[in-house]
Amino acid sequence: MANKLRTHGKNTIVWVLLGLIVIGLIGFSAHNFGSSTASIGSVGGTKISTNDYARALQQEQNAMQAQAGKPLSFQQFQMMGLDRRVQGQLFGEAAFENAAATLGISVSDQELADRITQIQAFQNAAGDFDRTAYEMALRNQGMKQREFEQKLRAEMARSIVQSAIASRVHAPDAEVNAYANYMAQTRTVSWAEVTRQDLAAALPTPSEDELKAWHDQHSDKFMSPETKQITYVWISPDMIADKVQVNEDALKKEYESRIDEFQQPERRLVERLVYPDMESAKAARAALDAGDKDFAALAQDRGLTLQDADMGDVTESDLGKAGKDVFAAAENSVVGPVETDLGPALFRVNGILAATNRSFDEVRSELGDEASHETARRQIAAERSKLEDDLAGGATLEDMAKDTDMQLGTLDYGPQSEGGLAGYAAFRQAAEAVQSDDFPEIVELEDGGLFALRLDGTTPAAVIPFDTSKDQVKADWEAAKLLEAKQARADEAVKAVTGKADTQLSATGLLTTDSPNLSRGSYLEDLSQVALAKAFTLKLNEAAKVTDGSKVYVVRPVLISQPDLSSDKNAKMVDSLRDQVSQSLANDMLDLYARTVQSEAGMQINSNAISGVNAQMR
Repeated sequence: MANKLRTHGKNTIVWVLLGLIVIGLIGFSAHNFGSSTASIGSVGGTKISTNDYARALQQEQNAMQAQAGKPLSFQQFQMMGLDRRVQGQLFGEAAFENAAATLGISVSDQELADRITQIQAFQNAAGDFDRTAYEMALRNQGMKQREFEQKLRAEMARSIVQSAIASRVHAPDAEVNAYANYMAQTRTVSWAEVTRQDLAAALPTPSEDELKAWHDQHSDKFMSPETKQITYVWISPDMIADKVQVNEDALKKEYESRIDEFQQPERRLVERLVYPDMESAKAARAALDAGDKDFAALAQDRGLTLQDADMGDVTESDLGKAGKDVFAAAENSVVGPVETDLGPALFRVNGILAATNRSFDEVRSELGDEASHETARRQIAAERSKLEDDLAGGATLEDMAKDTDMQLGTLDYGPQSEGGLAGYAAFRQAAEAVQSDDFPEIVELEDGGLFALRLDGTTPAAVIPFDTSKDQVKADWEAAKLLEAKQARADEAVKAVTGKADTQLSATGLLTTDSPNLSRGSYLEDLSQVALAKAFTLKLNEAAKVTDGSKVYVVRPVLISQPDLSSDKNAKMVDSLRDQVSQSLANDMLDLYARTVQSEAGMQINSNAISGVNAQMR
């Protein structure tokens, strides 16, 4: 582990707000990893207990699972480097706690008591502090009152040091304005893509010798990839779902609990525009009928987008007074003006969804399949510990296939492997990382299945012989020659217009487009982002060739407009940039301070303790 660990994310000034402190301490249960004196390391005299590390790991893992919307194994958690991130955060916090202690910064007993009584988890239904709830919450987490209060006092002292540093940092106006001018500048860009049709001469036809020479000179393009010979065992819910007994009464209860999913009334996909009075609504309808405006334009007149007007799929009763008229209308028609509770409105019917009435018998097979797979997942999860014990006891993968429901297989794994077990991200990650001396381990798949693998050998990458790759070689040669020709044509156009303000790009014979009012964040469907970015590095009327993959462009700014930073729109952007720059500078100051404390006070890392906690978290 590096001697210095980063202490926070780049977009956060203070990583742990006091509201989150309590979540970290009591919001997640964690195993007890020994006495409170056991630690994963220290900064100066401030130690980081193994229990604090375990709690922080579990908190971060739960947060990532909530974000991903699916369970994550601790091995996946480690592959993303999140355990190192947690360690960096804890060592950074320890640095600030040590600094607070060194500086003699602390909080009074009254301040500590006030903070504890304000924590919602320790309050009763009336919002008053409840000592019984306080003691029970700590007891459930295996924490003593003294230990919790010491930690909270240290957190509060730490936040004082962090706030003192971060609150003093303000972005210089010159830097903020420079960023704002950079971001808000707009340009009119004249551009053209050079295509095969723009070339004066046809491409040459390569000889056999030229292709062989090309194959030799660019052999790295014509390689068979390295493959790994892998033996594996695996089990998935699909493999055993048909063996699972499904309870008929449970399926009927599931059907009843989801009845709204299987029995739905007729619905309409509707957009609605509400007007302040009937006269305005009738005028809008007249403009629509006359063809002067479409529904999108009417929405824009109301300061809305079609997305704002979209009601989604609605039933007749959802529409109230307008329901009868809307449901009598044909698809892709406009209804109204119709009086509604919100005022006169126009409705556009974009689709008609027929009523659904699926009986239990119709969905029984679907429900049974879901239930059997869920039961299979639970059964597999229950077997995991035994399977891990079998491997730890010396069982081979072949033994596992013989003695359990796991299936044995082999695979020449490479970048193109797909389908079956290779279709799972967890397997691909493990297969890419496996080494010849690795011991097989049980790993969880995304669908709740399990697998273990062994590396039997590796076939190195090798050049594919010319006779086998001839068609690929020819296609690559032709693509390279075409690119060279397009680049040469682009160079001619750049030379013809550079330094000549009165000569337009279209005069070079290229099909040219002038795109006005472009900003750095603009998107044009036919112009690559690389080419657009290049246009913002050029001087007025300066032209440049841009190659992006197989495409070649010529770009030229013909008008550069500087922003008015005092306008309402830009003023808001300037304020936002000032906050972002100040925050970034504060982050750097906090990071520098924490690293300085770690260096001066000394940082000790107990790798064995860290490994022990990680092993228990698996």
